[in-house]
Amino acid sequence: MTEIIGVDVGTTSTKVVLYDQAGTAIASANHGYPLYQTEPGMAEESPTEIYEAVVAGIAEVTEKATQPVAGISFSAAMHSLILLDDQFQPLTRMLTWADNRAAAAAEQLRALPNAHDLYANTGTPLHPMTPLAKLVWLAQTQPQLHQQARWFVDIKAYLLQRLCGQLVTDYSIANATGLFNLHTFDWDPQALQLAQITAAQLPQLVDTTTQLIGLNKTVAARLKLAPATPLIVGASDGCLANLGVNAIEPGVAAITIGTSGAIRVVTDAPKLDPHGRLFCYYLAPHRWVVGGPVNNGGNVLRWVEDTLFSAEKTANTGTDRSTIEMMLALAAKVPAGSHGLLMHPYLNGERAPLWEATARGAYFGLTARHSRAEMTRAALEGICFNLAHVANMVQALTGPFTQLQATGGFTRSETWLGILADIFDTTVTIPDSMASSSLGAAILGFESLGLISDLTAVKTMVDTTRQQRPNPTNVQTYQELYPIYEQLITAYQPIFKQLAKFK
Repeated sequence: MTEIIGVDVGTTSTKVVLYDQAGTAIASANHGYPLYQTEPGMAEESPTEIYEAVVAGIAEVTEKATQPVAGISFSAAMHSLILLDDQFQPLTRMLTWADNRAAAAAEQLRALPNAHDLYANTGTPLHPMTPLAKLVWLAQTQPQLHQQARWFVDIKAYLLQRLCGQLVTDYSIANATGLFNLHTFDWDPQALQLAQITAAQLPQLVDTTTQLIGLNKTVAARLKLAPATPLIVGASDGCLANLGVNAIEPGVAAITIGTSGAIRVVTDAPKLDPHGRLFCYYLAPHRWVVGGPVNNGGNVLRWVEDTLFSAEKTANTGTDRSTIEMMLALAAKVPAGSHGLLMHPYLNGERAPLWEATARGAYFGLTARHSRAEMTRAALEGICFNLAHVANMVQALTGPFTQLQATGGFTRSETWLGILADIFDTTVTIPDSMASSSLGAAILGFESLGLISDLTAVKTMVDTTRQQRPNPTNVQTYQELYPIYEQLITAYQPIFKQLAKFK
């Protein structure tokens, strides 16, 4: 028996998990890093701080290995961008997916006569999250910096270069940049021209199971690993999350609600939304992930806590979650539909289903009868209505869901899970693999190393912890409310940009 390390480089922290060949977690580590937001729209992180978190996490779990470590496989958040000089030193911090300063550049891209062709070639919606939009923005606002850069890379490419001296980007991460042509598996000439860069300024493209050999000897000594330990390039976190929860068969959808959220399903060939609203990203040969990410998940509940329960939060001397748990208990006492109160949760702009950086949230139907309890439940319902809106788009493209696998912090709440099951009118399954992207990376690594025959081996590695079935009475209520929820979006979406002028 051998063991493998799955590394998941996330937006707020890096999770590192050591797995045996059965997919059982033996040891784990989690190292965080700050998000820099010193001006409106900014969301940056330090590449060097992330690198230190990755190395520290790997070193921590390697000490607990009971068998030889067969390799290290990587997952990383999508849409990151770092500018490097010719010595691979960062000229900028990393711009994360949440950095919204390229909003005007994204609008320019959407206004192009061939904008849909750009989406059809890349599978990536036109939005400020993408490196394409960020590069257009940088060329317009910081042309000297843009011209000074020798390399334009994602966070995983930066990390791998530091670890083993090879600059590569996997098809999955590249697919989410807006610069990659999913039909030719090469950088897209039209996108490169718009970004004012060349293919020679981007990393070499490789498949997700590619192994890199040649771990830096100094790093290898720090990690107590042999320099010949293979580094499996891996894929993006969203794609690997589907693999890690056993949602890779047709009709099996994965839904995640953490700080943000997403819903994704795997298909055997690329499928593109006629309206350009859904992503289509590569995972592995004959496996493509179709879905939509939302900006507004658990961060909306945190806003409710900070805004409506600030006194309780200040007075709270218990755990970080105790105020949230009190809020969820209040919401559980409110009937489905929150006595006619709806919330659109677009507090942080929105990606799917609107792809509108200037989107604004709203409570609608508020009366003197409503209290903090109803407003809390309406927020939970709004988050789930929004995901249902995305799910309807996905199902129209890929076919109906036969199963819903749920992960993320929200699965700890029976109330929230119940709302999701009722709004989707579907039994929700909670797999036991909560570190789904890390496990997905490990499984991809096992396949690369020939330790499993193919990715379907995940079936033997992921068990079900519990299931949440829908309540028929609540289902009926939500089916009556959902059309109203959508109707309201149609009514007030045109005013988002007008309101955005008042900063």
